Amino acid sequence: MIYVTIERLAPDSPHVLSFVVEGHAEYDVPGKDLVCAAVSAVTFGTCNSIVTLTGVIPIHEMERGAGLLDITIPDSARTVPETWSQVQLLIESMVVMLRTIEQTYGDYITIETIYHKGG
Repeated sequence: MIYVTIERLAPDSPHVLSFVVEGHAEYDVPGKDLVCAAVSAVTFGTCNSIVTLTGVIPIHEMERGAGLLDITIPDSARTVPETWSQVQLLIESMVVMLRTIEQTYGDYITIETIYHKGG
């Protein structure tokens, strides 16, 4: 199972501060697992888009074997409202794509939203 955790600033705020993707779908054997491939393409593509299109370098941790991608948007990204909006749009696009995958392959991926403590 792939577990996706989206951390938002607060329940009344649409702002995403971080996201974590962990686990393996086990839909098929490694190398043929289309759910893992789709989730990897969407999440890594989003990270690459954030860097390339906004110049924001996310704080990240990745462990391929463990199936872990942990991305935090640095606080410095909030200092320029236009950049922050662009980052948020890219992340919201990722969430839409992941929810689309979840609708079809819900036995292999689950998405949870949490809220920033003290946020």
